[in-house]
Amino acid sequence: MKIGEAARLHGTDPVTLRKSESTGELLPARKTKVGTCYYDVSELMGYSNEAAPTLCYCRVSSHDQKPDLDRQQELLEAYCSIEGWRTQVIRKNA
Repeated sequence: MKIGEAARLHGTDPVTLRKSESTGELLPARKTKVGTCYYDVSELMGYSNEAAPTLCYCRVSSHDQKPDLDRQQELLEAYCSIEGWRTQVIRKNA
């Protein structure tokens, strides 16, 4: 995607992306002869969300299923821990 779209997706502006390019933090996937920058979405998302936690969503449909909700949370947290991810859990009882 072009730099304007990439900046919106990243939650910043094109000037910030150009600065990131000049410091080597985030390079465009390709650049045309006239200087148009194109960014890879997966690289861009990884760059912008590197410090963000992995969100875990646990939900059951009734209050009687609270043990299931606890089990869901334990499994998700264990998996994320094995992967080395920082997590934030969102729980929802019906």
